[in-house]
Amino acid sequence: MFEELEAIRKECENCQKCALGKTRTKSVFSAGVPNNKIVLIGEAPGYNEDQTGEPFVGRAGQLLDKILQSVGFDRKENIYICNTIKCRPPDNRDPLPEEKKACRDYLNRQLEILKPKIILLCGKVALTSFIDTKEGITKLRGRWFDGPNGAKMMPIFHPSYLLRNQSHEKGSPKWLMWQDIQEIRRVYDTLK
Repeated sequence: MFEELEAIRKECENCQKCALGKTRTKSVFSAGVPNNKIVLIGEAPGYNEDQTGEPFVGRAGQLLDKILQSVGFDRKENIYICNTIKCRPPDNRDPLPEEKKACRDYLNRQLEILKPKIILLCGKVALTSFIDTKEGITKLRGRWFDGPNGAKMMPIFHPSYLLRNQSHEKGSPKWLMWQDIQEIRRVYDTLK
């Protein structure tokens, strides 16, 4: 598993399938532990990720780590993290359809190797990359969907959205995220 993923990572480092290959500092392939239980798919690298080559390392990544740790998950022990695309779009804009298409083969191959039982779709871009819908993440978050290779997929709020919405009141995005992460842990604990 590790060797196959490492071979794909090396391909990404030299990828020029779209214009983002010319503007990136580093490709951002993955972080965490390759496993067949849980994968989190983010949207696209931001500035900090582009500099380090690792997903979710800025403020949003720090919040993500706290959310995961609140239910006993740790990126160094039991979760694999990747993005919908592997290079940072200029000014952190949403990836263009052609950019998502250029990177999709890498993502599909990652998922095919891992065959995770749970896939977390973190943010709108990840959601719309896997679920054909007009509904936004606010309506779909917290619900289970069928994913590739029999995986259960759940859309969740992106931590950068949570950073902009500070309330912890019942019904607030942070409160909803707490409900979602507890449900994810509950299902995770039923996996063999």
